[in-house]
Parts: sequence; structure tokens; C-alpha cells
Amino acid sequence: MDYQHLILEPRGDALWVTMNRPERLNALNRRLIDELRDLFVGLYWRHEVRVVVLTGAGGAFCAGLDLKERSNAAGGGIGGGLTGQRQISEIVIAMRRCPQPIIALVDGAAAGGGFALALASDVRIATPSLKMNAAFIRIGLSACDIGVSYFLPRMVGSSVAAELMLTGRFIGAERAKSLGLVSAVVDPARLAAEGGTLAAEMLATTPLGLRLTKECLNHAIDAQGLEAAIAMEDRNQILCAQGEDFREGVAAFLEKRPPAYGRAGG
Repeated sequence: MDYQHLILEPRGDALWVTMNRPERLNALNRRLIDELRDLFVGLYWRHEVRVVVLTGAGGAFCAGLDLKERSNAAGGGIGGGLTGQRQISEIVIAMRRCPQPIIALVDGAAAGGGFALALASDVRIATPSLKMNAAFIRIGLSACDIGVSYFLPRMVGSSVAAELMLTGRFIGAERAKSLGLVSAVVDPARLAAEGGTLAAEMLATTPLGLRLTKECLNHAIDAQGLEAAIAMEDRNQILCAQGEDFREGVAAFLEKRPPAYGRAGG
């Protein structure tokens, strides 16, 4: 796809992705929705990309669905509405399914669909101007949208999730950090550097180990119990131990030098 609203910048084995509609606070119009879905679905097979950093241009991450465009769109009935809805929700499904950890750099607004994109990422780093909310309920819809009802209670617990989703109340940077919703709050001038440092630390791990760790974390959240989670962990360790990267990692540790892992990662 010829991207119009996404800027893709490869930085070594990391791919920096910028939503680029700053005049609309990077709100999700139909084109941007299609581009995000195309990108994250395609990343499943792109093992040369090992980490994704997702951010927004200007002073916002993503202000949610572009209501101006929606108000001008022709109605398609229930069937058309369900199709359009799934075209959006498939983005967060693809974000969780792709093997690359996703670091969201959240500056300013992350409302509605932007909130969902941030929650679907693996790590969130924010600035003091962060404003997150489940905006859907404030415009006549349910707050349960684009995976928010799945992600949010698992991150902050059912009581806080209910508070935020039943009211559409905004949550700022400090409370988000205290709840563990974001990993760090940094000045806007340091946001890219903080994301780059985190991406570099992830890239210092083995390619296979990084992919399998994201996969196992996804499954462990919904595991039926401890034994189910451990079964997945055992499988991952044995898979990783078969490759050259494990031997290189041990050798580098013993020799007190940086490891030189292969790009393919097994």
C-alpha cells in the first residue's frame, strides 16, 4: 500500500511508525485505518523488523475516530456498519498477533481509537500532557470498543476500568503511571530518545527469544492457570536453546562482551 498518513522510518532492525495527520490530531480517517491495518497485518511475516515504535506527529498521539469524516459518510446499514467496525478492530488484533514488540510514544491526546492503539501496544511511554479516555461512551456509543474492554481491566483492574469506561473520564500522565498503564513519563524533548533506548535494549536480545517472549506473554494473560503458562514457557525455552543464538549468548556472557546474534533468529 502507498501510505499517505503513515511515515515509516527503518532504524536498523527497528521500524519507527508515525501517524501523520497533525492538523486533525492524527484522528483515524478511513485511509489511516486502512494503512494501519495493512501495516500490522503485514508485519507478521517481516522478521527482519524486530521492534516497532509507534507515535503521532505534532502534539498528539491519536485523537480517535475522525468524526467529521464519519458524519459525511453514507450509511451502509447494519451489515456495512459491522464490516467497517471490524476493519478498525482488526488493527489491534494484528498488533497483538505480530511478533514485534510495539512501543507506543504517547504525547498528548490518546482518546477513543487512539486509546485502543496505545493499550494494544506492548509498552507505553508518555509525556506530562497525556490525556487518555474511552471517548466512545461520550458520543452515544458503548465504551467497549476496539479491544478496550479486554485490555484495560487486565492492566488496571476491574474497578478502575469500570470507572474510566462508564464515564469516559480522562486519565492524565501521573495517574496513568501510578496505575502501571504507562511505564514512564518524560518531557516531550526526551520522548524519542527514551523510546530509542528501550528499543535498543530489546534489540540486544535474541530475535527468536524476543518474538517468543511477546507470544508467551499474550498467552499467559489468558492462561487457564499456572501449569498452562509454564507449559508455554517450557516450550519457548527449549525452542530457544536449540539455536546458535543461545550458545552465542552464553559465550558472550562468560567472555564479558556484547553478543553477536544472527538476524534471522532461528
